[in-house]
Formats: sequence, C-alpha cells, structure tokens
Amino acid sequence: MSQKQWTGVLACRVLDLRDLYGAVFADVAPQITLLTPEEVTNPESVDFVLSWAPPKDAFTPYPNLRGIFSIAAGMDAIMACPSRPKDVPVFRVEDPDQAAQMAGFAAFHIIWHHRKMRQYLEDQTHEIWNRPNSGRSPAKVRVGVMGFGFMGRAVARGAAALGYSVATLSRSMPAEPEAGMVHFVDADRSDFLARTDILVNVLPMTPATKGLFDADLFSALPNGAAFIHLGRGRQLDDAALLAALDSGQLSGASLDVFAPEPLLPGHPFWSHPKIFVTPHTASEAEPTAVAANVVKHLSAMG
Repeated sequence: MSQKQWTGVLACRVLDLRDLYGAVFADVAPQITLLTPEEVTNPESVDFVLSWAPPKDAFTPYPNLRGIFSIAAGMDAIMACPSRPKDVPVFRVEDPDQAAQMAGFAAFHIIWHHRKMRQYLEDQTHEIWNRPNSGRSPAKVRVGVMGFGFMGRAVARGAAALGYSVATLSRSMPAEPEAGMVHFVDADRSDFLARTDILVNVLPMTPATKGLFDADLFSALPNGAAFIHLGRGRQLDDAALLAALDSGQLSGASLDVFAPEPLLPGHPFWSHPKIFVTPHTASEAEPTAVAANVVKHLSAMG
C-alpha cells in the first residue's frame, strides 16, 4: 500500500526557515512535500500551511487546506491573521522537550531573583565579598505561575521540584491538580497575587490578557516582588513596569517577550538596572517535533 502524500507551505513573515524545515521534513517525513509560497505551482493541491508569524494574505491562495500548523506553542499571530479560514483547524506544538526548556529557563530566573544574583554581579565588579546570612531557602519563597496549560504546568512543576512554594492561576480549576500546589482561578486573582513573591507569566495572548500586567496588577503583589515575563509582549504595560521598578514595588524583572520585537534601540528596558532582557529565547520546539506533530494530525484526518 502506497504511503499517503501531503503538500504543505511554509509561510513565516519574520523567519526564513526553509532550509532548516525542508531538510527535517525530507528526513523524518518524506511523505510530505514542503514548499515556500514562491514554489507553489498548484495552490489547489496544498493540504496545510506551516507558520508562526504569517503575512496577512498567507492563506488566501489555498482553497483546500486541511490544517494550519504552528511551529511553536503560541498561535496568536496565526489566529489573528485576516486570511485564516475559520473552518480550518489550527494546531499548536505540544513538545515535552520545549516544555522542559521553558521550565529550565523559568527556574533560572526564579533563582536569579530569589538569590539576588544581580547584586553579586555588581559586587564582583567592585571586588566586594558580601555573604548574606539568610534568604537561601526556597521553601520561604512563594512562586506564582499565571497560565497552567502545557507550558505553565511544566514551569510550576520545575519550581516545585526546586522546593519553592508554588501556586497557579488559570481560568478554571485544572482537571488534574498538582499535588503540593495551590490552584487559583481568575475570580480569586487578588488572593493569588497577594501570596506571590515571584510572578511568572506564561499566559497565551488573548483579548483578555492584552495589557493585563499593568499598574493595578503590580500594586497587588507584595512589596519587593519580582516579575518574570515569558508570555507575549502586548500583555505588558511597559510604563507601568518601569514605574513599579523605580518605586521599589517590584525588586526586579526578567523579560523575554516584547512589543514590538526585536526590542527597539534606546528602549528603557535595555539599560534599566533591575531588568534582565533576553531575546525571546525561553524555548523553541525542535524541528523534528514540529514535523512529528504535522504527521500525527494529518494522519488522524485520513
């Protein structure tokens, strides 16, 4: 019996990934022909689009799409694309390796803020030997994770495994609660924030989360809390964060996502002494996992 063949288009506005994904699909999914939009000669034969930040007209040429696949866990740019056909399913990547990357990245920054690593770097430049007498126990530090999906659960588990007191916030109670954690829902957000010393955001981008991290939210945290922003750039009110840091309401922030990206030259985040900037690098799905995800869902469609 011959193997089912599919044709897909790689349509990414900001990333030129043709060589990378073309080689991976050829190796692990030879039943798939992956093209760039310029290589398509028969738009009617295209079964799926593989994308992340698609151009506005990315989906217009293809009348017979069976699926749209994200190369990452996030799908907000795809969902917002005006040419996306509403009757075609969109699939995100749920890659355990990517979740482990995210958990490790978050754990690094949790420890960075808890153990005041920035101060040690400053002390090193001045040859200061300063050993604090307390503050090392993670059991006394309350970590709050906003978002408890595939990534959020991995982040929360990682923090709990390091001994931190972990709470989560999501729209509804998880069907499978994690032992040893406290789970909050949106209606109890004020209680969640009040018990959070280090806040980790892994929420998806939705109309409800746009601008969510504002002055009111930061003021609801305990004085001196820290903020780790791994969700989406448009969720953050930049001015509110700077004001909270300058007033001392927040002791520090780690920012991996921005609006727009790349972070603009001269932006205050670059030079602020309490901000740790990274270039949207917390996690990335391996191309082999992306290819496996495409094959899995296309095979299920028959």
